[in-house]
Amino acid sequence: MAYLEITLKVAKENRVAAAGVYEKYKQPFLDTVPGAESKELLVRDEDVQVLHGFTTVGEARAYLDSALFQQDVVGGLAPLLAADPEVRVYDVA
Repeated sequence: MAYLEITLKVAKENRVAAAGVYEKYKQPFLDTVPGAESKELLVRDEDVQVLHGFTTVGEARAYLDSALFQQDVVGGLAPLLAADPEVRVYDVA
């Protein structure tokens, strides 16, 4: 098991729109991305995190280069971000 964590700085007034991007692409992610097992939206006062579960670290890294991520997700979120996202990949021990 592996996790891809993407932390997004999104102003409160843009969070509904950002959640809309999450909802729009959640099922396509689960249905089409190799190794995709889960996707959760975590919200805090200071930021929003999207936690993706994968079978392997390699699949998590490959998703970052996919058209779904690069064109659809990044394209939809880019105008809503207050800073560059922080991306981390974790392997479960």
